[in-house]
Amino acid sequence: MPGQRRRKQRQQRHEERHRPENVPGRWEPLFETQEQAELKQFLRRLQDGGRVTDPAHIRIDTFCGRLTHPTTYRVSVYVPDASGT
Repeated sequence: MPGQRRRKQRQQRHEERHRPENVPGRWEPLFETQEQAELKQFLRRLQDGGRVTDPAHIRIDTFCGRLTHPTTYRVSVYVPDASGT
């Protein structure tokens, strides 16, 4: 498929940029919705509750939809490995 290599390289650069520095770990999904209003409400609750103190540890993925699959939003949080600490 044309352009697939470029997309993969772009995705790898994106993941490297958004990984917290020198902290081994993984991204763990917290919340998934198809409504943008629900996404905003969840992010406000997350911020107000003080559950995540560093905004760099939050990732929002948008999976673009088609007619049969609507657009989906996923919020993930970076969880450091226990062995790395």
